[in-house]
Formats: sequence, C-alpha cells, structure tokens
Amino acid sequence: MFSDAVLDHFQNPRNAGELAGATAKVEVSNPVCGDVLQLAVRMENDRVAEARFLCRGCTTSIACASLLTERLRGRSLAEAHSLSAQSLSECLGGLPAATFHGAELAADAVQTLLRNISANYR
Repeated sequence: MFSDAVLDHFQNPRNAGELAGATAKVEVSNPVCGDVLQLAVRMENDRVAEARFLCRGCTTSIACASLLTERLRGRSLAEAHSLSAQSLSECLGGLPAATFHGAELAADAVQTLLRNISANYR
C-alpha cells in the first residue's frame, strides 16, 4: 500500500524533534483523523536554515512531515510557497486518496508557517 519513499521517511524520519531558537513555529491538525503536526523553522539570510517537526499521526502524515523539512531547508520564503500537497505526494511516489490527507496536513503547516513568517519576520 505504501511506496518505498513513504516507508523510508516513516521508518527513518528526517529532522524530527524540537528546534531550539526557532524563528517561527506552528501547529496544525486534521480534525477528521486527529493527526497533529508541529513545524518549526530557523531563518538565516532570508532562507530556511533549519526545519524540524513533531507529528502525532499516521504513516503518511509522518512521512510527509519528514519530506517537508528536507524540502524546506535552503529555500527562500518565495520558493517555499511551491511546496504543495500535490508536490509532496509526487515526491513520495503518489499517495492514494485514502492517505492524501498526510500531504494536505504538511502543506497546511507550511502555508500557515509562511503566513506567520511574512507577518512577523524581518
């Protein structure tokens, strides 16, 4: 049911944990399934220097959060806007409809984070 990429990110999550000195941190949830994702970043020179996550959720939510942190690192805020549920799903080999909510949760987290940074950072 899960692609090798999903299983790899789930079994070996990248950048999991708290981020000391975070520039911004958000928490989003999916009220339907109960998954919760906390995303934190540290900005340097208008780029994401570091990104970390904490997730309480299903296999796909954890895999998507892990992938998201990898994709965020080194990106400008403008570049980070391109990270969508669809692009995350494609990077993981295409998520079926039943598990696509994991990518939507990650996309919601990054868009919420970007709104917060745009309003408060600089």
